[in-house]
Amino acid sequence: MGKAIFTIKQDSLGKTFYETSLKGHELLCFPTLNKGTAFTREEREQLELEGLLPYAVESLQLQVDRAYQQFGKFQTALQKNVFINALHDSNEVRFYKLLLDHITEMLPIVYTPTEGLAIEEYSHEYRRPRGLYISYPDRDCINELIEERGGQDVDIVLVTDSEAILGIGDQGVGGIGISVAKLVVYTLAAGINPSRVLPVVLDVGTNNETLLNDPFYMGWRNPRVIGPDYDDMIDKFVRAINKTFPSILVHWEDFGRSNARRILGKYRNKICTFNDDIQGTGAIAAAGLIAASNSIETRLRDHKIVIFGSGTAGCGIGDQFVHWMIKDGLTEKEARQKIWPIDKQGLLLSDMDDLTDAQKVYARDPEEVASWSRDNKNIITLEEVVKQVQPTVLVGTSTKPGAFTEGIIRDMAKHVDRPIIFPLSNPTKLCEARPSDIVKWTDNKALIATGSPFPTCTYEDKMIRIGECNNAYIFPGIGLGTVVAKAKHISDDMFAVAVEAMAKHCPVYNDSYAPLMPVLEEVRKISRTIALAVAKQAQKEGMAEPMSEEDLEKAISEAMWEPKYIPIKPFP
Repeated sequence: MGKAIFTIKQDSLGKTFYETSLKGHELLCFPTLNKGTAFTREEREQLELEGLLPYAVESLQLQVDRAYQQFGKFQTALQKNVFINALHDSNEVRFYKLLLDHITEMLPIVYTPTEGLAIEEYSHEYRRPRGLYISYPDRDCINELIEERGGQDVDIVLVTDSEAILGIGDQGVGGIGISVAKLVVYTLAAGINPSRVLPVVLDVGTNNETLLNDPFYMGWRNPRVIGPDYDDMIDKFVRAINKTFPSILVHWEDFGRSNARRILGKYRNKICTFNDDIQGTGAIAAAGLIAASNSIETRLRDHKIVIFGSGTAGCGIGDQFVHWMIKDGLTEKEARQKIWPIDKQGLLLSDMDDLTDAQKVYARDPEEVASWSRDNKNIITLEEVVKQVQPTVLVGTSTKPGAFTEGIIRDMAKHVDRPIIFPLSNPTKLCEARPSDIVKWTDNKALIATGSPFPTCTYEDKMIRIGECNNAYIFPGIGLGTVVAKAKHISDDMFAVAVEAMAKHCPVYNDSYAPLMPVLEEVRKISRTIALAVAKQAQKEGMAEPMSEEDLEKAISEAMWEPKYIPIKPFP
């Protein structure tokens, strides 16, 4: 690994400071250490910054206030995204302080839904690189690419191959944007030190013809690598990253349905790893279901659940729901029978020959639905499933905007006093139904959580805040607890305790007319609670060294990075 260009030290009074080899323009171009106009007179003299900055020495808060004023001048979400990412590239502390001060307003700009548009426009809006780009032609030197990346030690690597970015599909090299964005969320939500993370894109080509025909496209212009060649590259990456950073947490993000679950299954017991699309999405949805069910006094085992969009995320949600219904006394078979999966083929049936392994365990017996109506394409539609099943829970992960029609929602509400409805597809334009419409169609009886942020809506003069079923509430805390505990693996029960902790933070847990999810301003408190639960569970399972709860809490607090300027000195 490359030589560190700065180190963290403490003086005789125990105060932290940085020592660095960087000076002058090089220091101002290094976002981890750059303070801009906040460099003190002494630092400017010692670090050869005199004459390179305006005379005034400003506070961090004044810099942030100026940046927020500048932010407000941009008209579109994409323009705001580009502006904020430019701050990220110039001054990391100011960037994170700005976001934390305005997290509800700005998280949708740096994360979903705006990040989806930014990824689509990556090659057109490109300013400077961030993260590690590993392209298929460089597959035989992955070790060297990782070893020579330079900088500090790494706690979390977040990697994508960009095949299934958010709800917009194959985005090639632009997928680096989701790796960067998710790591930003780790820092905002759980205080993961931004200098100890590594965003990675595995550029294995793209099947997106728009990108391949775009003269500005910056990735490897080739159809996607598949089969043994693809698997070999993944294996080389895992071995290389584990060799350089043996205690690292590997977070997989937005891999296609044919690879995501398979990769997780292959490596989850070999390295410390999880897949957020499968496990994180399932976990936050399960927390929402538990909280909603508690408030309306309905047992989990009694739900009938329709999942519209049974891909990676939909099946991951199904798996979490099954886990919790088993905890409530059902057998695995009984729990799976409570779930009705729908995908592009309509209701999934066991005699279909194009099902993934994850879908097969939920597919229904054709004889069970032999009398049900089919459309002109011979598929059993969502409308028919809702009519026949009379579900208590409806989940959307389909990326089919408007799929939850007024007729379907009203039909569901006829049979269920308090329907639980999760239109989770993102970005916002791909949501299955607007929550304001669901509120109206159910006379405000539905318990709603969405996958993207929606504004407060009004019903009969009541202001109704819509809860966002956002993975940002859960995966950062899981990562923090795993890193602090130095866990060897992430088990199902580590996710389970995270779900339990999250559910109790949901406002709806004790009030069925409260928002289903908390406000984003509470996310650091939530992450702290989840991290403690996850770390304790890792110790309980023998996957982490024993530590008292008091010491764990202290370690979690010490690990939570805060955006503030630290004194900087040149190397002696």
